[in-house]
Amino acid sequence: MSLDLAAVIDAAWEGRATLTPATQGPVRDAVSEALAGLDAGRLRIAEKTDGVWRVKAWLKKAVLLSFRLNEEHLLPGGFEPSDGAVAPWWDKVPSKWAGWDAGAFKRAGFRAVPGSFVRFSAYIAPGAVLMPCFVNVGARVEDNTMVDSWTTVGSCAQIGRNCHLSASVMIGGVLEPLQAEPVIIEDDCFIGAGSQVAEGMVIERGAVIAMGVSLGASTKIVDRTTGEVVQGRVPAYSVVVPGTLPGPVLPNGAPGPSLACAVIVKRVDAQTRAKTSLNDLLRA
Repeated sequence: MSLDLAAVIDAAWEGRATLTPATQGPVRDAVSEALAGLDAGRLRIAEKTDGVWRVKAWLKKAVLLSFRLNEEHLLPGGFEPSDGAVAPWWDKVPSKWAGWDAGAFKRAGFRAVPGSFVRFSAYIAPGAVLMPCFVNVGARVEDNTMVDSWTTVGSCAQIGRNCHLSASVMIGGVLEPLQAEPVIIEDDCFIGAGSQVAEGMVIERGAVIAMGVSLGASTKIVDRTTGEVVQGRVPAYSVVVPGTLPGPVLPNGAPGPSLACAVIVKRVDAQTRAKTSLNDLLRA
């Protein structure tokens, strides 16, 4: 990280009200350099150091400042219907692969099938596979991870190595507030179809999330074996399914409505997980 680059962006943030698409000079250059660093994987919004995920707020500032510095414009490479007419996009952020040729894709080393959309400043690592999906600004998808059909990876989300985000998964994004943590999916995780992970949740290494689980900062995650309740994270190598908790008794004495939760039905170590199919792990 360039301390000078971070300092320029921090200073520009304090004076952001004065920035317009006409702004030139060091501020624009610094924002462009930061976004290019994110896009190429040299920089990242959040990083794990000493076992703790830490957010680099200055990079989030750079992404937000780019929206003040750029106007909407026609973007090439849009959907091309059967009649051959090109329907371009109208946005402030170009496609990650605008202007790429076959050589650029080969050097990048990931596979992007038709219908996959990635905005500039999102990093896609070699070996990743993008089915028809959407990856937003500042996000990161690591080596050998599959982002399956109709899945959204929100702004600044960090997806680890050897993960599978199944069909129609929603990984929430965050740009503001600046100190807010993005969603983190660590290495070797499986997120089942239709699941939602938002509000800075951390899915620790090797966790398996069943189909249709909704996880946010306030979601109670109950370990069925120990009774322990955690929030904000899924412990490593947990197998998690949807569940409910009994609600409080109503004033008239009737049972209250049940409340949604998530349930850890088992834990597996790395060796067991490597030898066992995901379908087997999800059987409670």
